[in-house]
Amino acid sequence: MFQGSLPALVTPLTGEGKIDWPALERLVEWQIEQGSNGLVPVGTTGESPTLSHDEHRAVVEAVVRHAAGRVPVIAGAGSNNTHEAIDLARHACQVGADGLLVVTPYYNKPTQAGLIAHFAAVHDATDKPIIIYNIPGRSVVDMTPETMGELAKLPRILGVKDATGKLERVSCQRITCGPDFLQLSGEDATAHGFNAQGGRGCISVTANVAPALCARMQAACLAGDYAEALRLQDLLMPLHIAIFIEPGLVGAKYALSRLGMCGETVRLPLTPLTAPVRARIDAAMAHAGLI
Repeated sequence: MFQGSLPALVTPLTGEGKIDWPALERLVEWQIEQGSNGLVPVGTTGESPTLSHDEHRAVVEAVVRHAAGRVPVIAGAGSNNTHEAIDLARHACQVGADGLLVVTPYYNKPTQAGLIAHFAAVHDATDKPIIIYNIPGRSVVDMTPETMGELAKLPRILGVKDATGKLERVSCQRITCGPDFLQLSGEDATAHGFNAQGGRGCISVTANVAPALCARMQAACLAGDYAEALRLQDLLMPLHIAIFIEPGLVGAKYALSRLGMCGETVRLPLTPLTAPVRARIDAAMAHAGLI
């Protein structure tokens, strides 16, 4: 159900910092038209840390409604509070999301046993497939392949969004979780190599900006045409780099503003891009043929 290019959608904001609902609908339509294989709202790229719970739920509802079953929607439903994660996950299930993206709890640094208990609790409280989001650079806790293997025994723990940047994790997790466990990259720059190790796609920030190129690159990987995938990755790599010089969602929103898709407003504590980074993103977009 979930594979290929899955953009981690930005949440468009008006100049006053409120959610720009027409722009969100426009983004959903554009992503589907451009060939994205699914949509992932209200992850970190969707500014979930600064959305209220009501806004979070409303964005999930809007994306599910506008997607209208044409592509799957994997709703961000993570928290470092297990009860809060369950509440967000249940809401996403109720409004028709196809899957849940649940991040490892951040800041409170649970043990591996705590990670198992947290994900098992969300699993038992919901009825949709769950993708573990392992991003130790943000959560300051790393789920080991052995822990993931224990969670993979649960029927609705479907896979992982792996943002460790460690390509060997794909093979390690194939050992502990089995070859059918869905492994999606969470890092654009290494997604090509991730797929070569056994990955099936990417939950991507860059795909906000270059959905057609990212979808084509992922399709080439799934077809085993790694030469074509590498050609496309070469077009995308300057953009992967430039978008992440400052926080990725800020870079993605600036690039989308250059395409006329939405504004570049972000919520504090994030701030707009500096002029040199804007120039780097402009050059990368030109290299990819986007502008």
